[in-house]
Amino acid sequence: MKPPIGAHVVDTRSDRIGIVMGHEGPYVQLRPYGGGKEWDVDPGAVRHATPAERLRAATAYANARSRGDLP
Repeated sequence: MKPPIGAHVVDTRSDRIGIVMGHEGPYVQLRPYGGGKEWDVDPGAVRHATPAERLRAATAYANARSRGDLP
């Protein structure tokens, strides 16, 4: 699967949720919800995130921000 830029997907290798930032060579480039360092993943190892998974990522980000864990 080659998801569109901006899509919320799950890296099934690591169970991390990321936002598609681009496609470089054979890889999909993902960035964590809320920002951070991008990582590359094989297109066969991604699937669209469910609404519940997107909510979980947004909640984790909001909690980290409120605790001051983010710059």
